Order: sequence, then structure tokens, then C-alpha cells
Amino acid sequence: MSEKTNQAYPLAPANGYTRSDGESLVSEDDLKRQKRMKLFMYIGIFIVFQIIVMTVFGLTVMKVKTPKVRLGEINVRSLNSVPATPSFDTSFTTQIRVKNTNWGPYKFDAGTATFLYQGVAVGQVAIPKSKAGMRSTKKINVVVSLNTDGFPSSSTLGSELTNGILTLTSQAKLTGKVELMLIMKKKKSANMDCTIAFDLSTKMVKSLQCK
Repeated sequence: MSEKTNQAYPLAPANGYTRSDGESLVSEDDLKRQKRMKLFMYIGIFIVFQIIVMTVFGLTVMKVKTPKVRLGEINVRSLNSVPATPSFDTSFTTQIRVKNTNWGPYKFDAGTATFLYQGVAVGQVAIPKSKAGMRSTKKINVVVSLNTDGFPSSSTLGSELTNGILTLTSQAKLTGKVELMLIMKKKKSANMDCTIAFDLSTKMVKSLQCK
């Protein structure tokens, strides 16, 4: 009985096409090129993102704003007036409020708040050297005493006292520095300009406006 010899033949590709080594190299080059393009794209996106973050950071955190100085609520202790003279004297408690909206503390030197009638000083109060913390308001309690001693004769004052309303202004200027990131210091001057209207009949504050 004769033996049958089985011969093995290589299987042909299903599509009948065999890829050459040259084509394999081309495919690998394409893959490498695509990977490099993706890498460059990711790097570009990262750079753009960093630019956006730095721009926002510079426009918000690193932007130094001028602090604001305002008078707080006024509580009248005494208020006396004589239209015929004319003259007045008053004593009240209030707060000097230094509002700091920066991302760093505002350290300011000592200053003075001056109270005036028609541009003429009728009293002052000292503002001590202090610091308003990051994005906070420093509140300094003060007692203010005002009077017309040495005040020049004024028909306007007499009319106001007769009408029962006394209007005064208050001004102050604080100089200091805003400190950011423990390395950057920027000089800033904070100004106060307030108008106070006293009701002489009730001996209370009718209005307080600051700008």
C-alpha cells in the first residue's frame, strides 16, 4: 500500500495580496508622524492654556486696586447749636473703614481725618498706622469732637442752624503699599470724601454719603 505524502503550502492572504517590507516601513513612518503631530498639538494646547491662565491671573490677582476709606455708622453723643451766634459743638463715635479688595495686605501710614464746614476745618481725628488684610476691611473706632471755636462769622451757618440741618464734610488721605505674593509692593493712596447731614431737632444723622 502506497503512502501519500502531505505537502505544506503557505497560506495566501485572504485578499490575495502580500504586503512588502517597504510598505511596512511607510506605515510605521506614518504612525510616527501622526504621533509627533499629536504631541505638537498637545504642547500647543498647553501653551495656549498657560497664556490664558497667566492673563487671567494678571488681570485679577496681580492687578492692584486703590483701597477705599469711608466713615462707618455715626452715633451722636451730643449735638448743640446756637443759630444767633452762630455756633455748634458735637461729639460722636464712628469708624474709619479702610476697604482693601486686593489679593494682598495694604499697609498704610498714620493719617488724619479732617471735618469741615464750607471748607473750613472744625475738627480732626487721628488715624493710626495699621494694615488692612487681603480682601478685607480694617475698622478703626474713633471718637470725634467738633466745634466752631475760632470759626469766622458765617451767615450761611446761621441759616442752616435755623433750618435745623447742619451739613459737614470729612476728608482724609492714607498712603501705603499693597503687597502681593510677598514679593511685589505697589504704592497706593486711599482718599476719603464724605458728606454728613445732622438733624438738629432729633440730634441724629440724617444722611451719610461717601465717595
